[in-house]
Amino acid sequence: MIPKAELHVHLEGTAPPQLVRRIAERNGLRVPDGVFAAPDRFAWRDFLDFLQTYDMAASVVRTAEDYRDITYEYLRACAAEGAVYVELIASPDHAALVGLSDAEHLGGIAAGIDAARAEHGIEARILLTCIRNFGVESAVRIARHAAERPHPYVVGFQMAGDEAGYPPGPFAEAYAIAADAGLGCSVHAGEWAGPESVRGALELPVTRIGHGVRAIEDPAVVAEIAERGVVLECCPTSNVVLGVFESYEAHPLPALRDAGVKVTLASDDPPYFGASIGGEYAVASERFGWGDAALVAITRTAIEASFAEPELRAALLARVGDADGRPT
Repeated sequence: MIPKAELHVHLEGTAPPQLVRRIAERNGLRVPDGVFAAPDRFAWRDFLDFLQTYDMAASVVRTAEDYRDITYEYLRACAAEGAVYVELIASPDHAALVGLSDAEHLGGIAAGIDAARAEHGIEARILLTCIRNFGVESAVRIARHAAERPHPYVVGFQMAGDEAGYPPGPFAEAYAIAADAGLGCSVHAGEWAGPESVRGALELPVTRIGHGVRAIEDPAVVAEIAERGVVLECCPTSNVVLGVFESYEAHPLPALRDAGVKVTLASDDPPYFGASIGGEYAVASERFGWGDAALVAITRTAIEASFAEPELRAALLARVGDADGRPT
């Protein structure tokens, strides 16, 4: 089995319908109307409607135990598909909306990481994300909190939400705070807005971009990404299901890679899109024609670009081996 690593997955968005129902029942809550289209399928029409469904499903997640279970269940599933490392995008805003403290929020996620490591041998770390449509002040607050109260598993800072309505520029202060504190920085760009969004992201202190695939619309932006060695966290299934691109054949991931851009594979919000980290590697193999050596190289790129501590990165790279599968 090809070893895999994932840098772009939203923690609340990893919980499948059955887990959302189980958590709601445990908390004595009713899942809001409109969340499910079928017993095993979430309901949404387009990207902004997806965001609303996501928020409604996340509203039943209320305790540290809930976050522990979501984290553990996802990492267990990833390990079964050969994943050795995952970075989980966690939203303090979602936790705060249900009255959960930062200590409870992060404590629950950390407990899930520890349990998954002990039982399945997979490692994970946390990226704290601000939600751009919640405003600049909220983003600054999250970045400052992460900087002033470090947690051993919190290694990075992200920004998600409504990209088209909220360009990256106004969030520069939040990113400066996070970067100055030594947190790795990534940002969603080039998914629902075009190359101008990616260009704006490149003005932030980021080494990675979430999605970034619409950079393909401007060769100069592609060239800058490649020259600077900025890594793209690519989610092909999410892009196709949401309609960013009409098919896998139309997806620019192979062209970006051929242009010298460093790329990785990720599932984004897997149960919403019928995705998984194993499924994304299968897409790369079956739709893009990438062989085992190329897939191992993708995993090595992800680990090298991860925000994990250097000792963990080195151990993971040794575990993955080289493109021929030999230990390094």
